[in-house]
Amino acid sequence: MVSSKRVQWLGVLFIVIILAGCAELALPDEESLLFPGFQRSEVVGLVAGFGTTFAALPDLIGMLKRRSSKGMNPTMAGIMGVFQILWVYYGLLIISRPVIVWNIVAVLINSLMVGAFFYFVRNEKMGGAKVGGGG
Repeated sequence: MVSSKRVQWLGVLFIVIILAGCAELALPDEESLLFPGFQRSEVVGLVAGFGTTFAALPDLIGMLKRRSSKGMNPTMAGIMGVFQILWVYYGLLIISRPVIVWNIVAVLINSLMVGAFFYFVRNEKMGGAKVGGGG
């Protein structure tokens, strides 16, 4: 009896083999009708990059409204910022405007998040010292 996991892997392998031979099914990357001078793939990349880049913005806005560092992990934002810098470099290597633009914006958002986190932590510590020292 063949296990279901083995059947799944065989199915995936079969699909990959089939798709590897279907280069003619790929859509041609033509000039955009809406934005002359841009390829269609660049327009799709700009739209997709907008969504993924601004996914972290609600956390930043929430932190600024709360005026608190609670619920924010600066390590995650710092690590993401470092790798987004690598994405900017990669975008320069492959000459991809969407990759470059949105990752620069993402680095700025992550930098603001980390800066706001440390600003609020400092204020929370100073506020806590005043309350604890006065009683």
